[in-house]
Amino acid sequence: MNVDARSQPLVGFLSIGSAARWTSLVAAFRGGLNEVGYRDGENVRIEFRWAEGRDDRLPTLAADLVRNRVDLLVATGGPRSVLAAKAATSKTPIVFTLGADPVKLGVVATLGRPGANITGVTFITGQLNAKRLELLHTLVPGAVGIALLVNPDNPNSESVSKEVRDAAASLGLRVHVLRARTDLEIDNSFAALAGLQAGAIFVGSDGFFYNRRDRLVSLATRHAVPASFELREFVTAGGLMSYGASLEEIYRQAGIYTGKILDGARPSDLPVLQPTKLELVLNANTAKALSLAIPQSLLLRAEEVIQ
Repeated sequence: MNVDARSQPLVGFLSIGSAARWTSLVAAFRGGLNEVGYRDGENVRIEFRWAEGRDDRLPTLAADLVRNRVDLLVATGGPRSVLAAKAATSKTPIVFTLGADPVKLGVVATLGRPGANITGVTFITGQLNAKRLELLHTLVPGAVGIALLVNPDNPNSESVSKEVRDAAASLGLRVHVLRARTDLEIDNSFAALAGLQAGAIFVGSDGFFYNRRDRLVSLATRHAVPASFELREFVTAGGLMSYGASLEEIYRQAGIYTGKILDGARPSDLPVLQPTKLELVLNANTAKALSLAIPQSLLLRAEEVIQ
């Protein structure tokens, strides 16, 4: 029997994305909640706010959830969502998923003891971008010029640009930084690749890009350019390769943390979780279409090779 809705804790779920593009991630979040005894509609309610790729809407949406007196606020989809949630409340517990260093971003004091009312899960590790570039170079050794696509509205974009430039220098590669915050700017970035003599493109982590993953994969296919992404969802959509954490696992862990806090745990006592495993995913069909032979070293290392 369902508990009276008025007595059920209310969780606010804030995202820069859209419901249609976040279906599997919401399911993973609910799965984490289920693991600690909470089921949406039975003994907990979840109220969603989707920015539909418009980061300027995030502060208003976060404030709206706080006004609705949510018992906990989940902030997902990137740094701008997390910062909007943090600015909206210093009292309501916040659980985040974040593709950036939360300490550098000023969200938490330390990973071990986040402090205040906020904790969560990050899917970035220190050498992730450097390793991604190394793997891309292994797969496309003839690409001396690499385009890096970042969203300039992402507070993490400059840090990512520096990490990739530093890694490229050690590999003897040139990096061309391209910036896109709209669909048109994404299109223009790909159109510029030939003129830049970029032999591959490295797509930075960003909720807006995740929401546009079909568009990014389609453009990479149309321009016949090898593309590296952080998340496997891009590769299952037809992208060439990805290297990073499982996003569904990140959202599952966020669901578990949400349940723990609803049970009485304090966010300040829950350390920010980091991925313990990073996975390489390759698309053999895409590699064949690009006339790329996947080295045996990558095939042996891959978590999955999509045929």
